Amino acid sequence: MSRFPFALLALALAAFGAAMAEAAPPHFDLLIRNGVVHDGSGAAPQRVDVAIRGDRIAALLPAGNDATAGQVLDAHGQAVAPGFINVLSWANESLIADGRGMSDTKQGVTLQMFGEGWSMGPYNERMKADALKQQGDIRYPIEWTTLGEYLEYLERRGVTPNVASFVGATTVRIHELGEDDVKPDAAQLARMQDLVRAAMAEGALGVGSSLIYPPAAFADTAEIVALAQAAAESGGGYVSHMRSEADRFLEALDETIAIARATGQRAEAYHLKAAGEQNWPKMAQAIARIEAARAEGLPVSADMYAYTAGATGLTAGLPPWVQAGGHDALVARLKDPAVRARVLAEMRDPGAGWENLRLLAGSDERVLLIDFRSERLKPLTGRSLADVARERGTSPEETVLDLIVEDDSRVGAAYFLMSEENVELGLRQPWVSLGSDAEASAPEGVFLKSSTHPRAYGNFARFLGHYVRDRGLMPLEEGIHRLTGLPAANWKLRDRGCLQPGCFADIVVFDPATIADHATYARPQQYATGVAHVFVNGVQVLRGGEHTGATPGRVVRGPGWRGAPADPAGAAR
Repeated sequence: MSRFPFALLALALAAFGAAMAEAAPPHFDLLIRNGVVHDGSGAAPQRVDVAIRGDRIAALLPAGNDATAGQVLDAHGQAVAPGFINVLSWANESLIADGRGMSDTKQGVTLQMFGEGWSMGPYNERMKADALKQQGDIRYPIEWTTLGEYLEYLERRGVTPNVASFVGATTVRIHELGEDDVKPDAAQLARMQDLVRAAMAEGALGVGSSLIYPPAAFADTAEIVALAQAAAESGGGYVSHMRSEADRFLEALDETIAIARATGQRAEAYHLKAAGEQNWPKMAQAIARIEAARAEGLPVSADMYAYTAGATGLTAGLPPWVQAGGHDALVARLKDPAVRARVLAEMRDPGAGWENLRLLAGSDERVLLIDFRSERLKPLTGRSLADVARERGTSPEETVLDLIVEDDSRVGAAYFLMSEENVELGLRQPWVSLGSDAEASAPEGVFLKSSTHPRAYGNFARFLGHYVRDRGLMPLEEGIHRLTGLPAANWKLRDRGCLQPGCFADIVVFDPATIADHATYARPQQYATGVAHVFVNGVQVLRGGEHTGATPGRVVRGPGWRGAPADPAGAAR
């Protein structure tokens, strides 16, 4: 019998199967239906369904489609957006204690970016020993040496958010020079550049500096330019807590803009602000200078947090010279009566020539104590410096020095420095993204041993609720863009910050009408509300406002990563 009829039959069956397959509705792992979808670009939202396969968005489907999925989530008309990006995070230790990153996850944050001056590598043995000594309530072994190894350590441990980092200019400086007020010679500077290059090859986004604090304050502009240029060789940018946010604010901004000009890569000002009432008029001037730089073609931008108070240590009220050599050297000097007398005199002198945050706050009632290492001093948490000084019967300046020595730490403090008008002015700018400048914690366990700034629990919800919705600073789609597409484009984060086919399935579902922050300075450890569901790399980490326990976070690497596939755009994974 001829085989020909069988061949025809086989073709017919194949054609029938293909037709049936074509007629069958598409199937996905997850469908988010009935949402108002914002793609992160700032464009108007769409009424479409989001289809996910694995860790990526597979399709945006018109409403009424017949697709099926293993999981179907009804968004009930809420906003569906890319996961939010925290461009200035200090969750580098809190994620070791609790990988869920609760205070940020409950606000829809799916990516934490570290590296404001200090980064978790590169370390040498001396730095590891010092870091272990300076650990506070969160204790952990240091099982890594380089920045890339630290990020991979987090991923192996299991964390909810994705993580990325700049390499810290301060960390690189300490690695080669220690913490003294010294300048690198040519060989030392070359080694510092090589450390930056190595970090870029491991996935750093660029160089982050914190020039207001010693020992970074001892670096001149040429040193910072050299480090930024080493990062720029592979497309990395530069971001800075500038030398001044007060009396020399504009000069410090000029330095940041000059670094963008010298490298040809992005330069960004961390937490843009004008600190101290006498400097508040400079905020508009700073914005004008950034606009002029951008008109020149320079990629200059800024980020902010949505509060009028900053937070750092009581050491921000001490002259830089007394902090040279590191914390132990500082404490030893403060125990010397002659040195102590000199420090006290400079702390009281508004013209001493360095940035004294305590005086810029305008009153010691406006300095709140929020973090101690010592169990004996922890009861002072949440009180003002003025109140504690009165109770002790010592001057505010003496109280600052006593607390630093007694606690053997910088002593965490919040300083009320900015005006509400300037916060709104800054947030209105289309090139401003958002960073909490805080840890991602939970009101439980080790985190109850200290207080925090309310921005740790409310920054992103406050931006979307108070400033976007209630104050009407911008349309919702623009507010979402500031938290997603803008920082992703700024820092070359490939397939992040977007909600289109091919993008990673980092997704937040929230109610624009109810999203709100509840954290206050008196009671900062209160979760924001209004975020219903969060997905990271396609895995649901928040369901109905409650954490699922999932920890699918990954390392997001920068443009110099040697493990990255060839990409003419030089963008990050």
